[in-house]
Amino acid sequence: MLSQNSMPQHKPSLVNTNNLSHQFYHSPSPGHDIPASQKPAQVRGFSATQEPSGVLQPYPTFTGDYSYASYPTNFSYTPQGLSSYSDHISSTVSSQHYSGSQYTSSPASTQYGQAIYSHNVHAVPQPINTAQNVQASGGSLHQDLKRPNTAPVPTEKQRGAQEVHMQNHGVPLSFGQQNINSDSQSPRPAPLISSASLHQSTLQEGMQFGGYNHANSAPTTSSPSSEDEEDDEEAGFESSSTTSTASLEPTNDILEGGGFTEPASTTSTPAFMNHVSQASNQTKPVGHVYPALQPGYQNAAPSHGSQSSSPNYSGLNQLPASLGGLSLQQAQQPESLRPINLLQDRNLLPILNVAAPIPNLNSDLKKLNCNPNSFRCTLTNIPQTQALLNKAKLPLGLLIHPFRSKPRIPVLSPNTIVRCRSCRTYINPFVSFIDQRRWKCNLCYRINDVPEEFMYNAVTRSYGETHKRPEVQNSSVEFIASSDYMLRPPPPAVYLFVLNVSYNAVESGYLRVFCQSLMDNLDKLGGDSRTKIGFITFDSTVHFYNLQEGLSQPQMLMVTDIEDIFLPTPDGLLVNMHESKELIKDLLTAMPSMFANTRETHSALGPALQGAIKLLTPTGGRISVFQTQLPSLGAGLLHSREDPNQRSSTKGIQHLGPATDFYKKLALDCSGQQTAVDLFLLSSQYSDLASLACMSKYSAGCVYYYPMFHHTHNLAQAEKLKKDLDHYLTRKVGFEAVMRIRCTKGLSIHTFHGNLFVRSTDLLSLANINEDAGFAVQMSIEESLTDTSLACFQVALLYTSFKGQRRIRVHTLCLPVVSSLPDVFAGADVQAITCLLANMAVDRSISSSLSDARDALVNAAVDSLASYSSTLSNLQQSALISPSSLRMFPLYILALLKQKAFRTGTSTRLDDRVFAMYQMKSQPVTHLMKMIHPHLYRIDRLTDEGAILVNDSVVPQPSLQSLSAEKLSREGAFLMDSGSSVYIWVGRNCSNSFFCDVLGFPNYASVPQKLNCLPELNTTASERLRNFISWLKGDSPLNPVLYVIKDDSAAKTDFFQHLIEDRTEAAFSYYEFLLHIQQQVCK
Repeated sequence: MLSQNSMPQHKPSLVNTNNLSHQFYHSPSPGHDIPASQKPAQVRGFSATQEPSGVLQPYPTFTGDYSYASYPTNFSYTPQGLSSYSDHISSTVSSQHYSGSQYTSSPASTQYGQAIYSHNVHAVPQPINTAQNVQASGGSLHQDLKRPNTAPVPTEKQRGAQEVHMQNHGVPLSFGQQNINSDSQSPRPAPLISSASLHQSTLQEGMQFGGYNHANSAPTTSSPSSEDEEDDEEAGFESSSTTSTASLEPTNDILEGGGFTEPASTTSTPAFMNHVSQASNQTKPVGHVYPALQPGYQNAAPSHGSQSSSPNYSGLNQLPASLGGLSLQQAQQPESLRPINLLQDRNLLPILNVAAPIPNLNSDLKKLNCNPNSFRCTLTNIPQTQALLNKAKLPLGLLIHPFRSKPRIPVLSPNTIVRCRSCRTYINPFVSFIDQRRWKCNLCYRINDVPEEFMYNAVTRSYGETHKRPEVQNSSVEFIASSDYMLRPPPPAVYLFVLNVSYNAVESGYLRVFCQSLMDNLDKLGGDSRTKIGFITFDSTVHFYNLQEGLSQPQMLMVTDIEDIFLPTPDGLLVNMHESKELIKDLLTAMPSMFANTRETHSALGPALQGAIKLLTPTGGRISVFQTQLPSLGAGLLHSREDPNQRSSTKGIQHLGPATDFYKKLALDCSGQQTAVDLFLLSSQYSDLASLACMSKYSAGCVYYYPMFHHTHNLAQAEKLKKDLDHYLTRKVGFEAVMRIRCTKGLSIHTFHGNLFVRSTDLLSLANINEDAGFAVQMSIEESLTDTSLACFQVALLYTSFKGQRRIRVHTLCLPVVSSLPDVFAGADVQAITCLLANMAVDRSISSSLSDARDALVNAAVDSLASYSSTLSNLQQSALISPSSLRMFPLYILALLKQKAFRTGTSTRLDDRVFAMYQMKSQPVTHLMKMIHPHLYRIDRLTDEGAILVNDSVVPQPSLQSLSAEKLSREGAFLMDSGSSVYIWVGRNCSNSFFCDVLGFPNYASVPQKLNCLPELNTTASERLRNFISWLKGDSPLNPVLYVIKDDSAAKTDFFQHLIEDRTEAAFSYYEFLLHIQQQVCK
């Protein structure tokens, strides 16, 4: 038992001394029953006047030689892995009024890999192999996209059984294991993309995270479809285009709707055409009727909406000698296929940002397609076969930002949510209406009935205008779901804050920043009148706070036995925020000084988290953890693993994976009870973020990292924490979420990346979903797509809003299918490809080695450019040819190699490296690309020429500059935006007018060495620059730290490390890197 003088002083006004001043509890407090499984722990109440105290194989390639570790049967936690054309996005119902329809408000400002396979086709039952050899083939980053056609798919009934009804928001975390042993090594870093030479039955995994990336985490048994499966799909808790009286206890899987099933229906709806022999006779499943046929009805063979989607780019093999021996003879080629000699033309940056490619669809479908900032594919032309994809050496995957706050999307509340009776796809703009009573699914091609309600147009008060419904005029919609989509009544929004109050935590000053920010934003926390809040603090003991309404002041309850944590009182630890607001404010006011004199240096983070989980078990919610050091006591304690001498090593970077599975198991317990854990790490020393981040990664939480944090010594980090907290506490959050990804028959999903937990082959569990979270998915082509001209993808996110509404957000993407290699390259989205490869490289770094990941990234560029070169003729050996669509690819790969996550030869703290990897797994594309390839602008002579008007502010549009010191000038000032930081570099000979009008100093010499803010001066130049910086931030979740760096400042090192086109001591310059790639291509 701890002595009284071992604990910090506390304010007398904080604790109810009548109740707790001199009491010891060697057992639970009266009236509070502790389960028999829990040992009574010492609980001490005190007044404020007291002083209580697999072995992993080294993988030479990205693809082969994956050896699965064996785990106990009771350990089955599933590991996780994996500019816009918004002007074309139309919202045709914005000016109309539909009953039950509204638009969401638009706020002013607005992960590690699991190999899972999903089939959108019927699988023939196959025996399960307990072992299967994997053979590797050398190449690039791309070979993990192929897998056998015979892998069985769990049926809806089996999925329901495996989830054991998920009632009470809990799910079993035990799935069967399938071991796949490797028996070969490849001499070259394995590709991420399949090689055409591999046999179709070769099972290839995605890049793995720490040995936990296994396809066997999901159920693998399968049985023939039956009437029971149809009952599962038709159960009354799902609305669809037909009715059924079947009932079944719901699960999250069933609520959202499973994959393809073969109903045994005897209704008049035409049978689902699932035989290959019938494929050629089917009407092609495209959304041709919007808006080609005004009524939207189709009885004959359709006129394809993608008639321009598969152009024949001829003449690509006839290249005479010019521009390095290259030019196309035919002028009809698209700009994206224009050959570029990268060794001759290196000034490839656009004037403004790199725009996302627009899919080659007809104009009507382009307008209806999903915004690429919410949902995009690495290839906007989908290859017809896996062999064609393998030949292109490009990865096929999806990048998803499902809860993005902008742009606003229509919110609908229909009585019937129209969905396909077979694959459960939500009706969308790309379905086909056969006639007034029937529509054809664009994913599985089943013909469904149109419900009577859907045929009614509320605007014209007439029937038969289904093509004008908002569901088929918007590719992103949100439905307000009925109680049929609920497992239980929506619980209140619950926020629990777990705070480290040991000596170094108090000394850093974060507690004061946190308490002030929460006080300022208390009324802005998302929720309704039922919102609950609670607090836990910890050092060597764990402190709970009774804030029950009616108390005159808060009460602190301390649990000293951290080996067996329990709740010291049954009530008052989670309270209604509105009813106990004054007590909450009293606690936040007192807390910074409560522990001001503490000398306690230990941190019992694990026991504090165990107590938090017990507290949130009935409701779920969000746990916000603030930690400043290595956990040193109790469960989950960690030891330092960093060797400072290895920070700049060119090989042997170790300890990128967790040291213990404690935090992963804890996170999966949280996920099972619909609780997410968000981590704020504010540390001046190594804290093993690789282990601590698992609590957020597997519970769908987020991680914030503030190295060298101190509220006075590092004002920039203190300001960043304040801004991050303001955004974090007020941003939109969804609870109890599940997300399912569906795709056209013949495509399959096999790896997920992001902070999530995979419940089944295509169902992701997200205890919380926030507007800043991004996800990535790797895909393969299981069956030829020769019978369709369009491929469609749909993401459905089912969640509970903080207002207690159950909602379904649906995004649908439509892309053309092509049959030639040039077409595939023409549709390459280089930014999406780079982001997907970054996710895969993170997994490789952890599962194999950093050097393997780096080599595989280089091979990704080599193999894709070599494949493109194979389509050309008359090439000069001295040329490095790229299609225009991939002209930035080598530059982005070099940027990745020099990014903190993957760089070598530069001293990089282990926690900094791990955090950079974490960001790559959790950031949306637009934010991640700024991290990978920052933007550089000259800002000392901004003008209104070409400026844009944003919210009545004039925003200059300076041109992008190459990231090279040769672009800098001592006569100028330059701004670099890297997402998390904004650097302003000023040359010593910059004009005095810039110093006076922008920085507020008369000359260069008077500018201080440390400057982290811009004064709001009443000058045109100051206003222009401040508007430009505000515009750059946009809706990014990153609140960048501003650094003003003088030409002779020691801080310029960080700035110059982002100039990726320049040579460093351990890395190529951009031109040298191009020469290296050219040599590899010509081998």
